[in-house]
Amino acid sequence: MTLAKICGLTTPESLTVAVEAGAAFVGLVAFEKSPRHLAPEDARRLLDQTGMVESRRAKVVVVTVDPDDALLDALTRHVAPDFIQLHGHETPERAEAVRARTGAGIIKCLPVSGPDDLKRVTDWAGVADHLMFDARTPADAALPGGMGLSFDWTLLRGVDLPRPWFLAGGLTPDNVTEAVRLSGAPMVDVSSGVERAPGVKEPALIRAFLEAVGTLPGKQSS
Repeated sequence: MTLAKICGLTTPESLTVAVEAGAAFVGLVAFEKSPRHLAPEDARRLLDQTGMVESRRAKVVVVTVDPDDALLDALTRHVAPDFIQLHGHETPERAEAVRARTGAGIIKCLPVSGPDDLKRVTDWAGVADHLMFDARTPADAALPGGMGLSFDWTLLRGVDLPRPWFLAGGLTPDNVTEAVRLSGAPMVDVSSGVERAPGVKEPALIRAFLEAVGTLPGKQSS
């Protein structure tokens, strides 16, 4: 089956809905410029409120952008994430250091606007547990993702990729079926596509997205 990650969760209600509706991964954002930002202490409080600290009914991913060691240490102490998602300009060497420091798996997000952007995947073959392909944001954008932008999904169709991967960028309950058909994605990631306002998740949209994903065939990745 196709697996889904619901990202940018900030409330007990949205996190609970995501897990109960079948999300395999849940994403918490640790980036102060984002409307979805949670400080490490607040992220821990959210996990406590939903029983996720012990149960881990879904894999917990913390999304970061060029994180420094102090943030990584705080995230490890308070959240102990299953994965750290690197959404900035991190190098493979920095990713290895992040893994060693936190003990978490690595999801590396690569921005895509054209076929040349896929050349970077070989750099991450032995480093990232999962890759994520998201739409490249404008050069002057405040955020590296979560803006509802998409790219040509057919660029990924049939590409031999070294790691299990997520498709992200502009996905919604209405288009995720077509996106998976065109890209062949084994996993999908959504944030703004299940919101009623920036940073405000809509439970009905989360359920609708996961229901749509649940109808899709695909290869399960771990």
